[in-house]
Amino acid sequence: MGIIDRIKQKARQNLRKIVLPEGEERRTIQAAAIVQAERLADVILLGDENVIRERAAEYGADLQGIDIINPLTAEKALTYAEQLYELRKNKGITPEKAGQMVRDPMYYGIMMVKQGDADGLVSGAVHSTGDMLRPALQIIKTKPGMKTVSSSFLIESPNRALGEDGLVLFADCAVMPNPTAEELACIAVAAADTARTLCDISEPRVALLSFSTKGSASHELVTKVQQATAIAHEMAPELLLDGELQLDAAVVPEIGQMKAPGSPVAGRANVLVFPDLQAGNIGYKLVQRFGNAMAVAVLQGIAKPCNDLSRGCSVDDIVTTVAITAAQAQ
Repeated sequence: MGIIDRIKQKARQNLRKIVLPEGEERRTIQAAAIVQAERLADVILLGDENVIRERAAEYGADLQGIDIINPLTAEKALTYAEQLYELRKNKGITPEKAGQMVRDPMYYGIMMVKQGDADGLVSGAVHSTGDMLRPALQIIKTKPGMKTVSSSFLIESPNRALGEDGLVLFADCAVMPNPTAEELACIAVAAADTARTLCDISEPRVALLSFSTKGSASHELVTKVQQATAIAHEMAPELLLDGELQLDAAVVPEIGQMKAPGSPVAGRANVLVFPDLQAGNIGYKLVQRFGNAMAVAVLQGIAKPCNDLSRGCSVDDIVTTVAITAAQAQ
Protein backbone atom coordinates (compact mmCIF):
# COMPACT_ATOMS: atom_id res chain seq x y z
CA MET A 1 0.00 0.00 0.00
CA GLY A 2 1.44 3.39 -1.04
CA ILE A 3 1.81 6.37 1.29
CA ILE A 4 -1.28 8.19 0.00
CA ASP A 5 -3.47 5.11 0.52
CA ARG A 6 -2.07 4.79 4.04
CA ILE A 7 -2.79 8.45 4.76
CA LYS A 8 -6.35 8.10 3.45
CA GLN A 9 -6.83 5.07 5.66
CA LYS A 10 -5.58 7.11 8.61
CA ALA A 11 -7.93 10.00 7.76
CA ARG A 12 -10.95 7.67 7.76
CA GLN A 13 -10.20 6.40 11.26
CA ASN A 14 -11.04 9.71 12.93
CA LEU A 15 -12.88 12.14 10.67
CA ARG A 16 -11.79 15.78 10.91
CA LYS A 17 -13.53 18.94 9.69
CA ILE A 18 -11.63 20.52 6.80
CA VAL A 19 -12.65 23.92 5.46
CA LEU A 20 -12.18 24.84 1.79
CA PRO A 21 -12.33 28.65 1.33
CA GLU A 22 -12.47 28.37 -2.47
CA GLY A 23 -15.89 26.76 -2.30
CA GLU A 24 -17.25 28.20 -5.55
CA GLU A 25 -14.36 26.86 -7.66
CA ARG A 26 -15.11 23.91 -9.97
CA ARG A 27 -12.32 21.52 -8.94
CA THR A 28 -12.90 22.27 -5.28
CA ILE A 29 -16.60 21.43 -5.55
CA GLN A 30 -15.85 18.17 -7.35
CA ALA A 31 -13.14 17.24 -4.86
CA ALA A 32 -15.41 18.01 -1.91
CA ALA A 33 -18.00 15.56 -3.24
CA ILE A 34 -15.34 12.83 -3.60
CA VAL A 35 -13.91 13.47 -0.12
CA GLN A 36 -17.38 13.23 1.39
CA ALA A 37 -18.25 10.10 -0.60
CA GLU A 38 -14.99 8.38 0.40
CA ARG A 39 -15.39 9.52 4.04
CA LEU A 40 -11.95 11.11 4.19
CA ALA A 41 -13.13 14.18 6.10
CA ASP A 42 -16.17 16.29 6.92
CA VAL A 43 -15.93 19.08 4.35
CA ILE A 44 -17.00 22.69 4.78
CA LEU A 45 -17.27 24.83 1.64
CA LEU A 46 -17.17 28.62 1.88
CA GLY A 47 -19.07 30.77 -0.60
CA ASP A 48 -22.50 31.64 -1.91
CA GLU A 49 -24.64 28.54 -1.40
CA ASN A 50 -26.80 29.20 -4.48
CA VAL A 51 -23.73 29.53 -6.69
CA ILE A 52 -22.11 26.43 -5.20
CA ARG A 53 -25.21 24.25 -5.57
CA GLU A 54 -25.85 25.48 -9.09
CA ARG A 55 -22.30 24.64 -10.12
CA ALA A 56 -22.40 21.30 -8.30
CA ALA A 57 -25.47 20.33 -10.34
CA GLU A 58 -23.68 21.42 -13.50
CA TYR A 59 -20.61 19.30 -12.64
CA GLY A 60 -22.61 16.32 -11.35
CA ALA A 61 -21.18 16.67 -7.83
CA ASP A 62 -23.26 15.36 -4.94
CA LEU A 63 -22.88 17.74 -1.98
CA GLN A 64 -25.15 15.85 0.39
CA GLY A 65 -23.79 16.07 3.93
CA ILE A 66 -21.43 18.95 3.11
CA ASP A 67 -21.78 22.17 5.09
CA ILE A 68 -21.84 25.38 3.04
CA ILE A 69 -21.19 28.71 4.76
CA ASN A 70 -21.33 32.17 3.19
CA PRO A 71 -18.97 34.48 5.12
CA LEU A 72 -20.99 37.49 3.91
CA THR A 73 -24.10 36.33 5.79
CA ALA A 74 -22.78 33.89 8.40
CA GLU A 75 -23.98 34.33 11.98
CA LYS A 76 -20.46 33.78 13.32
CA ALA A 77 -18.94 36.56 11.22
CA LEU A 78 -19.55 39.12 13.99
CA THR A 79 -17.99 36.85 16.63
CA TYR A 80 -14.99 36.14 14.41
CA ALA A 81 -14.58 39.87 13.74
CA GLU A 82 -14.48 40.59 17.47
CA GLN A 83 -11.96 37.79 18.02
CA LEU A 84 -9.80 38.95 15.10
CA TYR A 85 -9.81 42.49 16.46
CA GLU A 86 -8.60 41.25 19.84
CA LEU A 87 -5.86 39.21 18.17
CA ARG A 88 -4.62 42.02 15.93
CA LYS A 89 -5.49 45.30 17.66
CA ASN A 90 -1.86 45.75 18.73
CA LYS A 91 -0.98 45.71 15.01
CA GLY A 92 -3.30 48.64 14.34
CA ILE A 93 -6.39 46.81 13.08
CA THR A 94 -9.72 48.53 13.80
CA PRO A 95 -13.03 46.78 14.60
CA GLU A 96 -14.37 47.96 11.23
CA LYS A 97 -11.37 46.52 9.38
CA ALA A 98 -11.69 43.22 11.25
CA GLY A 99 -15.34 43.06 10.18
CA GLN A 100 -14.33 43.50 6.55
CA MET A 101 -11.54 40.94 6.76
CA VAL A 102 -13.63 38.05 8.10
CA ARG A 103 -15.98 38.40 5.15
CA ASP A 104 -13.10 37.29 2.97
CA PRO A 105 -13.46 33.47 2.72
CA MET A 106 -9.73 32.99 3.41
CA TYR A 107 -9.79 34.94 6.65
CA TYR A 108 -13.12 33.39 7.64
CA GLY A 109 -11.69 29.90 7.08
CA ILE A 110 -8.54 30.70 9.06
CA MET A 111 -10.70 31.99 11.92
CA MET A 112 -12.73 28.78 11.84
CA VAL A 113 -9.52 26.80 12.33
CA LYS A 114 -8.25 29.19 15.02
CA GLN A 115 -11.48 28.87 17.02
CA GLY A 116 -11.78 25.10 16.60
CA ASP A 117 -14.81 25.20 14.31
CA ALA A 118 -12.68 23.42 11.70
CA ASP A 119 -9.63 21.20 12.19
CA GLY A 120 -7.70 22.25 9.10
CA LEU A 121 -7.80 24.27 5.89
CA VAL A 122 -6.88 23.63 2.25
CA SER A 123 -6.61 26.33 -0.42
CA GLY A 124 -4.55 27.27 -3.46
CA ALA A 125 -6.64 26.29 -6.47
CA VAL A 126 -7.27 30.03 -6.91
CA HIS A 127 -5.16 31.79 -4.27
CA SER A 128 -1.38 32.03 -4.02
CA THR A 129 0.61 30.48 -1.16
CA GLY A 130 1.07 33.96 0.33
CA ASP A 131 -2.68 34.58 0.32
CA MET A 132 -3.10 31.68 2.74
CA LEU A 133 0.14 31.86 4.71
CA ARG A 134 -0.26 35.54 5.58
CA PRO A 135 -3.51 35.17 7.57
CA ALA A 136 -2.44 31.77 8.91
CA LEU A 137 0.72 33.25 10.42
CA GLN A 138 -1.13 36.34 11.67
CA ILE A 139 -3.91 34.37 13.35
CA ILE A 140 -2.98 30.70 13.92
CA LYS A 141 0.77 31.34 14.20
CA THR A 142 3.51 28.71 14.43
CA LYS A 143 3.75 25.73 16.74
CA PRO A 144 5.30 26.35 20.17
CA GLY A 145 9.09 26.35 19.86
CA MET A 146 8.89 26.57 16.07
CA LYS A 147 9.77 29.90 14.43
CA THR A 148 9.64 28.77 10.82
CA VAL A 149 6.91 27.56 8.45
CA SER A 150 8.26 25.29 5.74
CA SER A 151 7.28 22.37 3.53
CA SER A 152 8.00 18.70 3.23
CA PHE A 153 7.48 16.80 0.00
CA LEU A 154 6.51 13.16 0.36
CA ILE A 155 8.55 11.49 -2.37
CA GLU A 156 7.61 7.90 -3.17
CA SER A 157 10.18 6.33 -5.49
CA PRO A 158 9.89 3.08 -7.46
CA ASN A 159 13.32 2.29 -5.99
CA ARG A 160 12.30 0.63 -2.72
CA ALA A 161 15.91 0.56 -1.50
CA LEU A 162 15.76 4.31 -0.90
CA GLY A 163 14.60 5.82 2.37
CA GLU A 164 11.78 3.96 4.05
CA ASP A 165 10.78 1.36 1.44
CA GLY A 166 10.98 4.01 -1.27
CA LEU A 167 9.49 6.83 0.80
CA VAL A 168 11.74 9.86 1.42
CA LEU A 169 10.80 13.31 2.70
CA PHE A 170 12.39 16.34 0.99
CA ALA A 171 12.44 19.67 2.87
CA ASP A 172 12.11 22.58 2.23
CA CYS A 173 11.15 22.68 -1.44
CA ALA A 174 8.42 25.34 -1.49
CA VAL A 175 8.56 28.07 1.16
CA MET A 176 11.91 29.38 2.50
CA PRO A 177 14.16 30.77 -0.28
CA ASN A 178 17.39 31.09 1.69
CA PRO A 179 17.04 29.87 5.27
CA THR A 180 19.49 30.88 7.97
CA ALA A 181 21.25 28.17 9.98
CA GLU A 182 18.58 28.47 12.69
CA GLU A 183 15.75 28.29 10.15
CA LEU A 184 17.39 25.29 8.47
CA ALA A 185 17.53 23.55 11.85
CA CYS A 186 13.80 24.27 12.37
CA ILE A 187 13.06 22.81 8.93
CA ALA A 188 15.00 19.64 9.81
CA VAL A 189 13.17 19.13 13.12
CA ALA A 190 9.78 19.88 11.55
CA ALA A 191 10.41 17.46 8.67
CA ALA A 192 11.29 14.71 11.14
CA ASP A 193 8.02 15.41 12.97
CA THR A 194 6.11 15.23 9.66
CA ALA A 195 7.78 11.89 8.90
CA ARG A 196 6.80 10.53 12.29
CA THR A 197 3.26 11.85 12.70
CA LEU A 198 1.96 11.91 9.13
CA CYS A 199 3.91 9.07 7.50
CA ASP A 200 4.19 6.81 10.58
CA ILE A 201 7.96 6.55 10.15
CA SER A 202 8.96 5.43 13.63
CA GLU A 203 12.63 6.33 13.16
CA PRO A 204 13.19 9.48 11.07
CA ARG A 205 16.83 9.66 9.93
CA VAL A 206 17.57 13.23 8.89
CA ALA A 207 20.42 14.26 6.58
CA LEU A 208 21.28 17.95 6.11
CA LEU A 209 22.58 18.09 2.57
CA SER A 210 25.47 20.02 1.07
CA PHE A 211 28.09 19.72 -1.66
CA SER A 212 30.46 18.67 1.13
CA THR A 213 30.58 15.65 3.43
CA LYS A 214 32.08 16.12 6.88
CA GLY A 215 34.40 18.93 5.92
CA SER A 216 35.49 17.64 2.51
CA ALA A 217 34.99 21.20 1.22
CA SER A 218 35.40 24.57 2.90
CA HIS A 219 32.91 27.34 2.10
CA GLU A 220 30.47 29.63 3.90
CA LEU A 221 27.58 27.63 2.44
CA VAL A 222 29.00 24.47 4.02
CA THR A 223 29.51 26.29 7.32
CA LYS A 224 25.82 27.23 7.40
CA VAL A 225 24.77 23.58 7.09
CA GLN A 226 27.26 22.58 9.80
CA GLN A 227 25.84 25.25 12.10
CA ALA A 228 22.29 24.17 11.32
CA THR A 229 23.17 20.58 12.22
CA ALA A 230 24.53 21.68 15.61
CA ILE A 231 21.43 23.80 16.32
CA ALA A 232 19.09 20.96 15.32
CA HIS A 233 20.92 18.62 17.71
CA GLU A 234 20.29 21.12 20.51
CA MET A 235 16.60 21.43 19.56
CA ALA A 236 16.00 17.68 19.32
CA PRO A 237 18.90 15.73 20.90
CA GLU A 238 17.00 12.45 20.58
CA LEU A 239 16.73 12.76 16.80
CA LEU A 240 18.88 10.72 14.43
CA LEU A 241 20.31 13.62 12.45
CA ASP A 242 23.61 14.32 10.74
CA GLY A 243 25.27 16.79 8.40
CA GLU A 244 26.76 18.06 6.35
CA LEU A 245 26.32 15.17 3.91
CA GLN A 246 26.38 14.93 0.13
CA LEU A 247 23.34 13.24 -1.37
CA ASP A 248 25.13 10.00 -2.25
CA ALA A 249 26.61 9.79 1.25
CA ALA A 250 23.13 10.28 2.68
CA VAL A 251 21.30 7.56 0.74
CA VAL A 252 23.82 4.99 -0.57
CA PRO A 253 25.07 2.67 2.23
CA GLU A 254 28.51 1.90 0.77
CA ILE A 255 29.24 5.57 0.04
CA GLY A 256 27.90 6.64 3.43
CA GLN A 257 30.22 4.19 5.18
CA MET A 258 33.17 5.41 3.15
CA LYS A 259 32.56 9.16 3.41
CA ALA A 260 31.01 9.37 6.89
CA PRO A 261 31.97 6.29 8.91
CA GLY A 262 30.14 6.04 12.21
CA SER A 263 27.32 8.35 11.15
CA PRO A 264 23.89 7.27 12.47
CA VAL A 265 22.28 8.56 9.26
CA ALA A 266 24.73 8.25 6.35
CA GLY A 267 23.62 5.76 3.72
CA ARG A 268 20.13 5.30 5.16
CA ALA A 269 18.53 8.74 5.44
CA ASN A 270 14.76 8.93 4.99
CA VAL A 271 14.49 12.72 5.47
CA LEU A 272 16.61 14.99 3.25
CA VAL A 273 16.99 18.66 4.16
CA PHE A 274 18.15 20.89 1.30
CA PRO A 275 20.31 23.94 2.04
CA ASP A 276 18.06 26.36 0.14
CA LEU A 277 14.93 26.56 -1.96
CA GLN A 278 16.71 26.47 -5.32
CA ALA A 279 18.33 23.13 -4.50
CA GLY A 280 15.16 21.72 -2.93
CA ASN A 281 12.77 22.75 -5.68
CA ILE A 282 15.07 21.58 -8.47
CA GLY A 283 15.87 18.38 -6.58
CA TYR A 284 12.30 17.24 -6.05
CA LYS A 285 11.32 18.03 -9.64
CA LEU A 286 14.31 16.09 -10.99
CA VAL A 287 13.32 13.04 -8.97
CA GLN A 288 9.66 13.45 -9.94
CA ARG A 289 10.25 13.86 -13.68
CA PHE A 290 13.36 11.76 -14.31
CA GLY A 291 12.81 9.15 -11.63
CA ASN A 292 9.03 8.68 -12.03
CA ALA A 293 8.53 9.40 -8.34
CA MET A 294 5.29 10.63 -6.80
CA ALA A 295 5.63 14.00 -5.03
CA VAL A 296 3.06 15.52 -2.67
CA ALA A 297 3.68 18.66 -0.61
CA VAL A 298 2.60 19.45 2.96
CA LEU A 299 3.18 22.57 5.02
CA GLN A 300 4.70 22.18 8.47
CA GLY A 301 5.33 24.42 11.46
CA ILE A 302 1.86 26.03 11.62
CA ALA A 303 0.08 25.46 14.93
CA LYS A 304 -2.91 23.90 13.14
CA PRO A 305 -2.83 22.17 9.74
CA CYS A 306 -3.22 24.42 6.70
CA ASN A 307 -2.09 23.22 3.30
CA ASP A 308 -1.51 24.86 -0.03
CA LEU A 309 -2.30 23.67 -3.57
CA SER A 310 -0.82 24.57 -6.91
CA ARG A 311 -3.15 26.70 -9.00
CA GLY A 312 -2.71 24.05 -11.69
CA CYS A 313 -3.91 21.31 -9.33
CA SER A 314 -6.26 18.53 -10.37
CA VAL A 315 -9.36 17.33 -8.55
CA ASP A 316 -7.34 14.33 -7.32
CA ASP A 317 -4.66 16.67 -5.97
CA ILE A 318 -7.26 18.45 -3.87
CA VAL A 319 -8.70 15.16 -2.58
CA THR A 320 -5.23 13.97 -1.60
CA THR A 321 -4.36 17.26 0.13
CA VAL A 322 -7.61 17.23 2.09
CA ALA A 323 -6.84 13.68 3.25
CA ILE A 324 -3.32 14.73 4.28
CA THR A 325 -4.67 17.73 6.19
CA ALA A 326 -7.23 15.53 7.94
CA ALA A 327 -4.51 13.08 8.94
CA GLN A 328 -2.30 15.93 10.20
CA ALA A 329 -5.24 17.19 12.28
CA GLN A 330 -5.32 13.92 14.19
